[in-house]
Amino acid sequence: MPTVEVGDLKDDDFLLDVREDDEWQAGHAEGALHIPISAFVARYGELTEAAPQDGRVHVICRSGGRSAQVTMYLVQQGIDAVNVDGGMQIWAATGRPVVTDEGNPGAVL
Repeated sequence: MPTVEVGDLKDDDFLLDVREDDEWQAGHAEGALHIPISAFVARYGELTEAAPQDGRVHVICRSGGRSAQVTMYLVQQGIDAVNVDGGMQIWAATGRPVVTDEGNPGAVL
């Protein structure tokens, strides 16, 4: 499965967060698109509208399991997608900002 390390992500990389609503509300990467895995297939069109044409989709969850499932699905659909290894736990541990919808400091559940 295609994967990428958190440290290899650039600030302008397209990030898809597939965690559930409560996890997102607690804290997320600024600018990420949020589509929970539980609603992903039904909301797939939101991704295709938001994702950059011919660009890569970086899929993230808490630790990498759910994002791996979504990454595999996207690859099967012909989308250039990669799983963010270690997820939001590593994101936060490496000092990357985690924010709430209001822009306040957030936390990873």
